Amino acid sequence: MDYLLTEEQIMIRDLARQIAREKIRPVAAEYDVEGKFPWDIVKILADSDLCGIYIEEKYGGTGGGVIELVLATEELSKACGGISLAVAATALGTFPIILFGTEEQKQKYLPDIAKGKKLAAFALTEAGAGSDAAAIATTAEKKGDYYVLNGTKQWITNGGEAEVYTVIASVDRSKGARGAAAFIVEKGTPGFEFGKKEDKMGIRASATRELVFTDCKVPKKNLLGKEGMGFIVAMKTFDQSRPGVAAQALGIAQGALDLTVEYVKERKQFGKSISSFQGVQFMLADMATEIEAARALIYAIARMIDSGAKKISRDSAMAKLFASDMAMKVTTDCVQLFGGYGYMRDYPIEKYMRDAKITQIYEGTNQIQRGVIASSLIKESAT
Repeated sequence: MDYLLTEEQIMIRDLARQIAREKIRPVAAEYDVEGKFPWDIVKILADSDLCGIYIEEKYGGTGGGVIELVLATEELSKACGGISLAVAATALGTFPIILFGTEEQKQKYLPDIAKGKKLAAFALTEAGAGSDAAAIATTAEKKGDYYVLNGTKQWITNGGEAEVYTVIASVDRSKGARGAAAFIVEKGTPGFEFGKKEDKMGIRASATRELVFTDCKVPKKNLLGKEGMGFIVAMKTFDQSRPGVAAQALGIAQGALDLTVEYVKERKQFGKSISSFQGVQFMLADMATEIEAARALIYAIARMIDSGAKKISRDSAMAKLFASDMAMKVTTDCVQLFGGYGYMRDYPIEKYMRDAKITQIYEGTNQIQRGVIASSLIKESAT
């Protein structure tokens, strides 16, 4: 479909597509097996000015928005959903600075992120605070010109690799969600260490680690917004970032379908290509339709966010919910069409299925997305 992209948006899409095909796809299996972080690909993305596509020009970016991030993430994810996270997860860690940072904070951190010199990460989740984001136990005690952080964050994407971390901690646990605050914490700060690197089912080229804070002194100038705004910072960030997760899911699904169409044309059974079987054709048709429906929804919502729309939580949740459920269904069906070969690591299709699963889980499980959507509908019906 023609989504009436601008010349610049088409250039970003085509550049990301070229890098995905020429640089990422040939090494995707290697990174998956070894579980190593793709710093060489990050350098290529940085040299191609793809790291700052959602950051204003005055901070070193190219002045795009969520739609540009979506276009690049989709294309990169067609080749590897894990490697694409180097950019997508950095955006998640950067959005709080874009949305709530002071001019001083933006000037200090955004230029290096925009140029790909530094990656970012977002730290909300804990062992006892996943979907229940208000239950965070990491504390931030104000002492003079510093806040002293203590606690552990879990399953942080880009953990250990990123230089800049947006961390949600509680300044007053008695207030629950209203007692949370957001901080910018730099790698190398005394008292800030990393736990083990997780051994994951999918997105294995992306680093996922614990963040451990032990009497970690963070300057008060690194507070994002005000005390008590931490939960708002997190939720507003997710409103901006969830279309990015949706785009990752979209790319994974499209990449899987592309491989499957090639395979069913070559695979012979009963003396002819299995692409000639009506049952196979119906599966392909359904997958292509679901993918295009997800793309239309994601692009529309990304554009709505970039237009400055205020009420975006429900629509952002819809994009993430629909695209990730679609990706899991499509990749499962693609494995099915590969048959026994689809279950073997000699073929790349099983990786797409493993990579797709996380999109239903992180940045709010799809059960949480359904709750956000339903809550919005109920509130609107009451007014």
